[in-house]
Amino acid sequence: MSAIRQSPAVERGAPPGPSTVEASPARRPPVVDLDDPRWYLNRELSWLRFNERVLEEACDVANPLLERVNFLSIFASNLDEFFMIRVAGLRRQLAAGVIEPPADGMSPVEQLIAIREQLKPPLRAAGRAWRDDLLPKLRDAGVRVLPYAELKGKQRKLLRRHFKREIFPVLTPLASDPAHPFPHISNLSINLAVVLDDPGRGERFARLKVPQTIPRLLRIPDEEKAESFERLGLEEVGASNFVWLEEVIAANLDLLFPGVEVRAAYPFRVTRDADFEIEEDEASDLLTAMAEVVGQRHFGFAVRLEVDREMPQRIREILVKNMDLAPYQVFTSPAPLGMADLRQLTGLDRPDLKYPPFLPVQWPPVGKDESLFSVLRDRCYVLFHPYDSFAPVTQLVRDAAHDPQVLAIKITLYRTGPRSPLVAALMEARQNGKQVAAVVELKARFDEENNIVWARALEKAGVHVVYGLLGLKTHAKLCLVVRREDDGIRRYVHLSTGNYNPITARIYTDLGCFTCDPALADDVSDLFNALTGFSRKGSYRKLLVAPGGMRSALLERIEREIERHRREGGGQLAFKMNALVDKACIQALYRASQAGVKIDLLVRGICCLRPGIPGLSDTIRVTSIVGRFLEHARIYYFRNGGEEEMLVGSADLMPRNLDHRVETLFPIDDRRLLAAVRDDVLFRQLRDNQKARRLLADGTYERVVPQPGEEPVDAQQQLLVEGGGWRLEG
Repeated sequence: MSAIRQSPAVERGAPPGPSTVEASPARRPPVVDLDDPRWYLNRELSWLRFNERVLEEACDVANPLLERVNFLSIFASNLDEFFMIRVAGLRRQLAAGVIEPPADGMSPVEQLIAIREQLKPPLRAAGRAWRDDLLPKLRDAGVRVLPYAELKGKQRKLLRRHFKREIFPVLTPLASDPAHPFPHISNLSINLAVVLDDPGRGERFARLKVPQTIPRLLRIPDEEKAESFERLGLEEVGASNFVWLEEVIAANLDLLFPGVEVRAAYPFRVTRDADFEIEEDEASDLLTAMAEVVGQRHFGFAVRLEVDREMPQRIREILVKNMDLAPYQVFTSPAPLGMADLRQLTGLDRPDLKYPPFLPVQWPPVGKDESLFSVLRDRCYVLFHPYDSFAPVTQLVRDAAHDPQVLAIKITLYRTGPRSPLVAALMEARQNGKQVAAVVELKARFDEENNIVWARALEKAGVHVVYGLLGLKTHAKLCLVVRREDDGIRRYVHLSTGNYNPITARIYTDLGCFTCDPALADDVSDLFNALTGFSRKGSYRKLLVAPGGMRSALLERIEREIERHRREGGGQLAFKMNALVDKACIQALYRASQAGVKIDLLVRGICCLRPGIPGLSDTIRVTSIVGRFLEHARIYYFRNGGEEEMLVGSADLMPRNLDHRVETLFPIDDRRLLAAVRDDVLFRQLRDNQKARRLLADGTYERVVPQPGEEPVDAQQQLLVEGGGWRLEG
């Protein structure tokens, strides 16, 4: 196997490692109680720090304006999910009296208090970013999100006509009084608390839900052009002026409440528990059971109430009482509620306000009339998305569907997205007489509905659809094509760190590998047999598989690094992942640091390890990169005394991944290919001083900046500039 492009380090024969944290000489570890809660950062608070880094990108003037708006939208969307899942989980622990203290020892109550306190500064910062920075800059760029109060007479007239025709018929005001029970407030919906003065009856209260079937931001023309749109629907407007839907509704409430005076209308929003569980062993039909419970997300218990800062206390108390909330669960917003909806603005045709477009490299090279199999049969390819196109992955399944020599296709589907070309190719394959098996993970959070639709469509087409193993999520990314060739049966394997989703493959960084390695093909075949049948395969030739042996195999490799460092020196570990939570893995890394091993961790999100503590973690450096693309690849590198080993795959170092999901890690065996991944991905990102942040021992992060004489390094941008792609051939 050979790399197309060797790194300079390989060409020079130089030792790996750009880190400024040097490996220490072998030393006897100090006596430290590794179970002491002081050595662990709280998982929830660490996640909030990650979301703050997303918010920093929204505030970074180096990013294009609409991309900054998108980061603000992501910040808000992330926070919604955090409350629906993580905060709801803490509330459930409290309600059940079941305390599951994390490694840091914080109780659920302590965590809830700390979450609220840590959220205050970023929420204020998000409001300022929108109100004082992004909103004025958007206006200067010709994109105006206007308060209703600033609209002119003709604009208001046009909106009122549009309201009567398009919005009024959809609205359902619900009164709240002794004759009308307080209405259910659905999850994440925008609502208006309407205060009315009913003659002879005094003050009344009604709730009005803002319809989610209408765009949250309504486009309106300039004042001088408003008349020309009187005979057109508002959807015909091509201007870049917008107004919030709830403000339009609030301004026209007199049409909904004739005969009473509308005193005020205050927006509010509720977040509910959305982390439901299903008793799989009691469900006779998992697909039907999942379809039934997906809708429960609208009815879970309330965990957060967001209100407009103008809402008076007496109205807040009505909402708090009727939704069984405590006052500390109320969050006052200085900015529009539900800022995740700002993503609508990113759909504007304004390339001058977005990242420059790029064209992913089409790799491996396949001739017009050439089959992908002829290219893959004698070589191994590693693709790095989105710099390399995802099209070859789709082509593998599509070619397999139509190739008369292909006998079978097997694939895992976790998040496929809408209108998936891979799913369409699988159905075509079945129509063409291939044996097709798809392991569809119905429990992929917030993708359940998509996956239920695809599972039913695949079953209807005759595909063998299975839902993985009882009690586990199938998170591994595997595709196997079985083909009859002149010299016998050959198996083509694709292994990846990312989902089989062409949409996310353009915005997530992931490594994927095409190979015909017989040992890996045997392992993938065995794993599919375990997923689709009753096989209890416990060990594999090259794959590390969770649950089962993955944690112990990783811990053994860390211990091996410690022992070799004690004998020879030069110990080094470099791991890249989304999250580091698993206590046993953290303790192993602490032991390695105490022994003097140099450790570089690229952890995009949650990290519960405290770096830089003398005598415990002083050789550990933790870096996080938040940039244009979501860093999603997982890579585990062991220097191993020069006999380097690299594992790549789907698993983060979290208990959920190692104990409750089917995960895989696969080896990069070729020395030069390994070196190229090491230098062009791992070590390049460790040199990043533009988008990187460094974790400090107290759990906070600081930006990495170029040192005097050091060249600026933006790892993602460098990969885009280098011909738009990155690829390896073996």
